Amino acid sequence: MKARSISYNFKQGFQNIFYNKMFSFASVATMVASIFLFGIFYSILVNFEATIKNAESGVAVTVFFDEGISQERINEIGTEISRRPEVSEFNYISPEDAWENFKTQYFEGREELAEGFADDNPLANDASYEIYMNDISMQQTLVAFLESTEGIREVNQSEVAANTLSDLNRLVSAVSLAIVGVLIVIAIFLISNTVAVGINVHKDDIAIMKMIGAKDNFVRAPFIVEGVVIGFVGSAIPLGILYYLYGAIIRYVASKFSFLSNLITFQPVNDVFRILVPVALILGLGIGYLGSRITIHKHLRV
Repeated sequence: MKARSISYNFKQGFQNIFYNKMFSFASVATMVASIFLFGIFYSILVNFEATIKNAESGVAVTVFFDEGISQERINEIGTEISRRPEVSEFNYISPEDAWENFKTQYFEGREELAEGFADDNPLANDASYEIYMNDISMQQTLVAFLESTEGIREVNQSEVAANTLSDLNRLVSAVSLAIVGVLIVIAIFLISNTVAVGINVHKDDIAIMKMIGAKDNFVRAPFIVEGVVIGFVGSAIPLGILYYLYGAIIRYVASKFSFLSNLITFQPVNDVFRILVPVALILGLGIGYLGSRITIHKHLRV
């Protein structure tokens, strides 16, 4: 396409937007609302997933070894565990460490009661590994491996916690995808209607252009420009609003409800928007392009 044709198509596309002000405004408003809600759900999802990941990081699988097992075999088991893809880290708890932890927890304020065990560690056979996972949903796979490993007599797992966290992850993802899908369909519908109005207004012009040999791409281009511009404006506006609101809400919650910081892992605004900005812009441009493309395809045969 020549430079003159490109300039003409952009000019016509912008003229269509201003000529159909009411429908263009409705489409931009719908796009703004859709991307705004998408941004809200994305921000909630990111923070919720971070909170779940933080909770998952505290869920460990603990393994205890057979009585009389050698330290060499314990080290070999540790090497096997470290090679598992589910494992993020693991800690070795020696019998001495286990006893110290037990004393600290159960004899606090009554340390003299523990002095009777000074030369006789009651947890002498309770060396263990505490294993933390990358993905809590893989806990059963890891537990099955550990239970089949020679030298391990007991595996303790937090099955209820793992299942609850996994179910929450799936539920939030499914609900978010459903809501985003509905918003996208509504936005495409509004943009399609806007472009359809422009096509009806220029229907005679399109017929003449087709009669004198204009190619479909040339006829289609101004309406594609119209849809893409609406999509871009409709996604850029809510991103600016969300950037300000997100930072303001986090600061407000941190100052007024500090206890929530222990419950929710708030992600920094730049970390959230590093992904949200390109995704929202691509989504807006894609919706605008798709909505105009579908509409012009249905009206191009004149």
